[in-house]
Amino acid sequence: MSETKDLYELGEMPPLGHVPARMYASLIRPERYGEPEQAFKVEVVDTPKPGPRQVLVYVMAAGINYNNVWAALGTPVDVVAARRKQNPAAEAFHIGGSDASGIVWAVGEGVTNVRVGDEVVLSCAMWDENAADIQAGADPITSTSCKIWGYEENWGSFAQFTRVDDYQCFKKPPKLSWEAAAAYMLVGATAYRQLMGWEPHTVKPGDPVLIWGGSGGLGSMAIQIVKAKGGIPIAVVSSESRMEHCRKLGAHGVINRTDPSFTHWGRLPDTADAAAYAEWMKGANAFRKKWSDVLGSRQGPRIVLEHPGESTIPTSILVCDNAGMVVICAGTTGYNADVDLRYLWMRQKRLQGSHFANTEQCKALNDMVIDGLVDPALADVFEFDEVGKAHQLLHTNTHPSGNLAIRVNARA
Repeated sequence: MSETKDLYELGEMPPLGHVPARMYASLIRPERYGEPEQAFKVEVVDTPKPGPRQVLVYVMAAGINYNNVWAALGTPVDVVAARRKQNPAAEAFHIGGSDASGIVWAVGEGVTNVRVGDEVVLSCAMWDENAADIQAGADPITSTSCKIWGYEENWGSFAQFTRVDDYQCFKKPPKLSWEAAAAYMLVGATAYRQLMGWEPHTVKPGDPVLIWGGSGGLGSMAIQIVKAKGGIPIAVVSSESRMEHCRKLGAHGVINRTDPSFTHWGRLPDTADAAAYAEWMKGANAFRKKWSDVLGSRQGPRIVLEHPGESTIPTSILVCDNAGMVVICAGTTGYNADVDLRYLWMRQKRLQGSHFANTEQCKALNDMVIDGLVDPALADVFEFDEVGKAHQLLHTNTHPSGNLAIRVNARA
């Protein structure tokens, strides 16, 4: 057997099941809050130990998501301060990363769904299965105990080892590289719940679906899910260069939101200001006409997959079909989203919040990936000392179309 040590270099695999005392991790500390490129730094910390129903995973690769841009900035939530407020003994650092592929390295008492040596991908939602609302029958992802691993909870995937609850582990698609397997679960399962989790507004054959940010990670997954379910995905992107990416994934059509006729982005003007409202409607109607031209029909989208929030919600509510749904999972352009309630109640539209996914929805998405119906849309791979660089690209919206991954223990 190989020599056992207390610390292994990245890519230097310990004997299966041997948990070294220390590990490398890309940390955020409060004193470094700010631009992501400066906020992350590789340090050596103690390796976490799995408790009951917990799993320690040797991380091969990690996915990059916008939540750790927020963690690096220290806003809108100071994640370290929030944890230490609940538990003063909590670590004074943050290990981010809410997507990963890796190998089960150790398991705690009561773990039965995985064994040491299994190759897995990880989902990011954690909850207390003994919480009163879950015991009363609530969907665990809606529980007041639910938190996002690698953002609200520590010990994320930007480290040699990560610690998760057992229900967060899913079979790694055998045909995928470690990097591709690390890139899809958070955005894929989020899009799956948005599109398939809110009966009766689930994608059915022939349903037109508007997908904001179609070239990003979430949008790349949504296009493929809609297409696989028989719907008609139409994506919105921010530049001509991103349009072809969406078409290759199966988009029926693509709209460039920088079209100069779209003069209405941002918050809705006061409806009592007739002139300002008429000017807003001029831009919004230009977008609605473009939608109809691309679809080839005047029917509005039955589902609008939202995440920009402040800049787009007024338009989403307007263009959504009668009795359709706008479903939102984030607010990347801001949280003050205005709604003209006349469209909401008179046209009986639905504005639905959606947050990641439950275990069944994660498995359903993972099965689609295993079956080849959804591709991870891996756009670029970074090395472990480039965690900050990758998040900086997300922060400035200069990243390539698709999903990003970091090699942790995997080698090129």
